[in-house]
Amino acid sequence: LYQGFFKLIKFELTHDLFSGEKSAPLSRELVDRGQAAAVLPYDPLRDEVVLIEKFRIGAGEDPSGPWLIEVIAGLQEPGESAEHLIHREAKEAAGCIISDPISIQRYYSSPGSSNEQIHLYFASTETTGLGGIHGVDDEGEDIRVHVVSSDTAFDWLDQGECNNAATIIRLMWLRSNRQRFL
Repeated sequence: LYQGFFKLIKFELTHDLFSGEKSAPLSRELVDRGQAAAVLPYDPLRDEVVLIEKFRIGAGEDPSGPWLIEVIAGLQEPGESAEHLIHREAKEAAGCIISDPISIQRYYSSPGSSNEQIHLYFASTETTGLGGIHGVDDEGEDIRVHVVSSDTAFDWLDQGECNNAATIIRLMWLRSNRQRFL
């Protein structure tokens, strides 16, 4: 139906029902986003995390505005692994070099309308000297880097300042597992 930054595909289908019968014919649209990956860089020596703030069109009508605080994330290029993606995005989005990535889980971001799966990672970094504005100019990125203590990030989480699933999941995971890395 549409090909732009994302693809919109229309399906006419039936599917098996729990009763063993077939559904009536259905018409559904799918936003084809493909695979994505997200990483939370963490400095265990300083107990700090790297979060980014960037414009998100989906939050355009949010009362607090369209600028979200998030973990570093991106869409996979054809043939690119999720692990390669997180290394590339960490450098592009935050000037951050990550090491020892740990794959935590993957999930569908909105399976009622999209095929996007997000692979979630945790990785080590050195936060000394990180910060500023980053991004890829020809992708229209304008990304502010926040280096904050884990406790500050947890406060932001509890206050609802981090309001997207990948960031919420990553920070909750770190809160539960932080002692392993200190």
